[in-house]
Amino acid sequence: MIAHVVLFRPAASLSGDDREKFVASLERALSGIPEIRRAHVGRRRILGRAYDAAGEPFPYAAILEFDSEADLRTYLDHPAHAELGQRFFTSTEAMLVHDFEMVDAPAARSLL
Repeated sequence: MIAHVVLFRPAASLSGDDREKFVASLERALSGIPEIRRAHVGRRRILGRAYDAAGEPFPYAAILEFDSEADLRTYLDHPAHAELGQRFFTSTEAMLVHDFEMVDAPAARSLL
């Protein structure tokens, strides 16, 4: 399984209309691209732990799961993703995107 992990911080100056367009674009991509196995979007929780202060703060995350790298590539090349990507670049002041090969816990040794 491949996880596409996007951490992001919306621009402070983002208007309500632009925020709505960004969210609508996200919804279209997540519901309209069949190669996505599962998608979650969330808001960061601060738990008062030492790691809360580490690194750049990103208040939101989107985690998308794909069965294969080919499915991820199809998603990345999809027109709905192109629109979403453009919205990300115009609606956020910072983002971090990484793709990960994921395995079940018993197979972690094979990656590490």
